[in-house]
Amino acid sequence: MPKSRTFASFAVHNYRLFFAGALVSNLGTWIQRVGQDWLVLTELTDNSSTALGIVTALQFLAIPFLAPYAGALVDRLPKRKVLLVTQVGLGLCAFALWGLIALGVVQLWHVYVIAFITGVITAFDNPARQAFVSEIVPQGMIANAVGLNSTNFNGARLIGPGVAGFLVAGVGVGPTMLINALSFIAMIAAIVMMDGTQLHPAPRAKAAGGARDGLRYLAGRPDLIVMLVIVFMLGTFGMNFQIFNATMATEVFGKGAGEYGMLGTIMAIGTLGGALLAARRARPTLRVVLAALAGFAASTLALTFAPNYTVYALLLIPSGFFALTVMTGANAAVQMGASPEYRGRVMAIYTAIFIGGTPLGAPAIGWLGEVFGPRASVLVGAVAAAITVVAVFVYFSLRKGMRVHLDRHPLRLTTSYLPRSATTKAA
Repeated sequence: MPKSRTFASFAVHNYRLFFAGALVSNLGTWIQRVGQDWLVLTELTDNSSTALGIVTALQFLAIPFLAPYAGALVDRLPKRKVLLVTQVGLGLCAFALWGLIALGVVQLWHVYVIAFITGVITAFDNPARQAFVSEIVPQGMIANAVGLNSTNFNGARLIGPGVAGFLVAGVGVGPTMLINALSFIAMIAAIVMMDGTQLHPAPRAKAAGGARDGLRYLAGRPDLIVMLVIVFMLGTFGMNFQIFNATMATEVFGKGAGEYGMLGTIMAIGTLGGALLAARRARPTLRVVLAALAGFAASTLALTFAPNYTVYALLLIPSGFFALTVMTGANAAVQMGASPEYRGRVMAIYTAIFIGGTPLGAPAIGWLGEVFGPRASVLVGAVAAAITVVAVFVYFSLRKGMRVHLDRHPLRLTTSYLPRSATTKAA
């Protein structure tokens, strides 16, 4: 696939349906995310970043525990059918939260319970959705499709938070939940309308030992493990902008719902740019991922010392750009590097590592924000990213002779040793 073909996957009919359905669903997700944050911060608590951190954590708490089993299930069953079930379940959760708000009986524990149930369903939805992409497009288009999926997600992020901010300010948080609930209809319709004869189903895994086989396979792939370490650190400590932006906007800069929602929209300018650039790359490289992680550390460090709301908002653009470059590069590398029969299990573990780290990081980040101030929580994200970059370079420097090269399996590490005078190469 030529690098210049940014929108190559749109040539595939099923992918166009998938993209359109996901765009509507993602818009709903971003609108509800802002509404839910505002509900917890201003209506159910007195600006408690700890409560917000708990809600965020509960959304992802089940993912690391269920990942091996969810991945094994996804590899054994038709991914299209799994997605239909999970999308219906997620839509019902959104309807339930809207109903509680509409009836005027919503309490904080309701939000906690629904967040946890949503996380359980998401543990199965994420690996199914990500692995299903490789069945929609040919192998040579996977990196492009992953980049376009990120463009989709961040295009919605560009619009959703701003819309949510105005909705919350004008009519309250209830409509944001209803919009998200209805948005799942678009994704369900897209999946149903796909032409099954144009899909490329992966070989089915055997039922026995599925989860254990996936872990053994991953243990023998240090190239994938390096990527998982990177996304774990970024997801656990760096990608807590749901907390960063809410506390910085309200506590440090004294802003309201509209300005808070606008931060997500402004950040999406950078993430959308990163996604479009990622869609142009035929193959991801470790060098690009590490350079982007270093850029994220630097830009997030600058966020820590932003003197006012405007400067903070503008600095979110490079932070979003670098974060998205890391995520799409790592995601595409893992999908393209994993064998098709193990892809569901590998992507489930990837999701557990990236998203599942949030239950560890979010409450700690929220607590730091309350005790030491919001700027301290942002600083942790920057420092964690910088430490990861240094650690990966140290790892390669200690493993003399280990190469990272691109072949049919992107970012595969080899353990053939080089002469002592040779330097470790990361391509």
